[in-house]
Amino acid sequence: MKKLCLLFTVFLSFLVVKADEGMWLLKELNRQSVARMQELGFTFPIDKLYDENNASLKDAVVIFGGGCSGVAVSQQGLIFTNHHCGYGSIQKLSSVEHDYLKNGFKADRFQDELPADGLTVSFLSSMRDVTDEILSKIPSVLSEIQRELAIDSISETLTQEFENNPFKSARIVPFYSGNKYYMVVYDVFRDVRLVVTPPESVGKFGGETDNWMWPRHTGDFSVFRVYADQNNQPAEFDPANVPYKPRYVVPVSLNGYQKGSYSMTIGYPGRTQRYMSSWGIQQMVESENKPRIEVRGVKQEIWWNDMTKSDETRIKYASKYDGSSNYWKNAIGMNEAIDHLNVIAEKKELENRLASWIESDPARKEKYGNTLNTLEEAYTNSNEIAKYTTYFLETFQNGIEIIRFSNTILQFNTNGTEQEKQEFINDRILRAYKDYDPQLDKKVLPALMKLYAERVPKEYQPDVYETINKKFKGNYEKYAEWLFKNSKFTNLDDLLTLLKSADTKRLTKDPAMQLALSVKDMGYELSSRMMSDYEKILRGEREFMAALMEMNPDKAFSPDANFTQRLSYGSIKGYAPRDAVWYDYFSTAKGVMEKYKPGDPEFDLKPFVIEALNKGDFGQYADKDGNMRTCFLSDNDITGGNSGSPVFNGQAELIGLAFDGNWESLSGDILFEPEMQRTISVDIRYVLFIIDKVMNAPHIVQELTIVQ
Repeated sequence: MKKLCLLFTVFLSFLVVKADEGMWLLKELNRQSVARMQELGFTFPIDKLYDENNASLKDAVVIFGGGCSGVAVSQQGLIFTNHHCGYGSIQKLSSVEHDYLKNGFKADRFQDELPADGLTVSFLSSMRDVTDEILSKIPSVLSEIQRELAIDSISETLTQEFENNPFKSARIVPFYSGNKYYMVVYDVFRDVRLVVTPPESVGKFGGETDNWMWPRHTGDFSVFRVYADQNNQPAEFDPANVPYKPRYVVPVSLNGYQKGSYSMTIGYPGRTQRYMSSWGIQQMVESENKPRIEVRGVKQEIWWNDMTKSDETRIKYASKYDGSSNYWKNAIGMNEAIDHLNVIAEKKELENRLASWIESDPARKEKYGNTLNTLEEAYTNSNEIAKYTTYFLETFQNGIEIIRFSNTILQFNTNGTEQEKQEFINDRILRAYKDYDPQLDKKVLPALMKLYAERVPKEYQPDVYETINKKFKGNYEKYAEWLFKNSKFTNLDDLLTLLKSADTKRLTKDPAMQLALSVKDMGYELSSRMMSDYEKILRGEREFMAALMEMNPDKAFSPDANFTQRLSYGSIKGYAPRDAVWYDYFSTAKGVMEKYKPGDPEFDLKPFVIEALNKGDFGQYADKDGNMRTCFLSDNDITGGNSGSPVFNGQAELIGLAFDGNWESLSGDILFEPEMQRTISVDIRYVLFIIDKVMNAPHIVQELTIVQ
């Protein structure tokens, strides 16, 4: 139980804000949140959290790649993030001869650091409220789709000045279900290089078995460096570039933490739907998560079987498998948590309160009288088509790779200049084929197409199924054999020859392209069937959010996550997952060796890692009791996208990197449960121990500002 506040104002805020729920915009921290932060142990100056004119903490927390967070920790551009966030880049840099996934990597000198092609690091520059500029220009008579299109048009105008600048990124972001808008601007750095990564037996220790689980013993970190031009400005890769000097650098604490210590994350959470209706949650469970679980389960089993037999295939598919399985297991855990925590019943209770509030006032009835009925009707009517759409997306867009390649090839301009053609080939084709195994895809295709046919009615099956039934008597394996034998898309040399010939007819008639075009047509059909209900859902959700805020005018509403920079505050603590079970708030290196299984793909360890752990020379990285803490728990409010987020103590010093949540709280994206929801972070002292003693890179530690 949280302690009662001494001050009455803080007591009121405790009643208004449910526990420490909230992913707060640093720019909009309210008095309630600040008071609660200070009560929990925050002593850092509030005005140094967010300042667009002067260096502040917001300047150190970055978007890493396209979907993770990271933190600047040195005046020479070092970025700490998770191993799984850097995994795709590490995989691209790896080969059978240089297997950085299996063996790890360290650069002893700047010139040894490996350029991570295509990787970007983005620093937040500014946020500006543009709500009035947008909503004042939107006529109330517009349909919801028309409204969205109008907002897109206005957004393009507002961000036009950044459009052709590759080192600036600007986007208009909706908040509170489209009731508020910000323009968010970033500085984008495109020269990013790998500095240190542990072997995946450290960075992914526990694999899929431990994913979303506690206790955890994963050293989930990697180290990259951002480079800039001679003027400290973003630039494309150039050997002449120099390490970037960030506006703000986070100090690293070796002082550790105790139960109840203040804990704060700042990062870029991707998506939450805390204000979704009960009908929306039901659709998520039945029509989205369940089909996703089934299709990905089939695909991943095929992938994994081949990955365990070939190092080449393992390296090619490591990142793809990791991304797929993470959200597969997330969907399983979310459905379990929604059921166990009675999430839908709690939402219905809120809706009943809202309905009573609406009915009690004629003006409210005029404004919101149809909102709940609209949501119920739209979700109920669209449940079946939503389910078929999920099967479609997971099978044909996220499952069978040859279809994705064909869709890419569709964008090839046969009438373009030779330079344009070659750039397309280099950027889109060669990169994709580097990590593609046609023989493996040939196994996936019949399995997924057969499953789709069994789960989805004929009216929603692409017309290629008619061909399979007529020409191949419904034998999906024979169809796959024929397609992969006759398609030029399954062999890189054949494909390049075909592209360079600019023979549009042959490209269109290729069996793989015929499959992709058939699938594309059905995609349009499914989208059109969803459109009317989607329109109602958009309007209903926007009105639902507005009504909740109007019903609770004194409540501080935290906006749903939308991959903008957010702060969450809380404390370090364990939890009780079930009767008679208590989980402590930290794990130690002892647990690593307890889990160690020689030869196991998830729990094996490199000999040099075992040697370092058994030696026990933890030095300055040990806790006060001499043990090496590996990971810890806190009740911070995070979600996907927060991976790599720095975890701070009350002085805004780095104590860890957030990398996961616990199994029991996987419904947290739609309902925060304070007694169960926990953030799992790797202890920064374990990170430094691995860098220093295991990877033998003490020069990296010397770059940091260490607090002891």
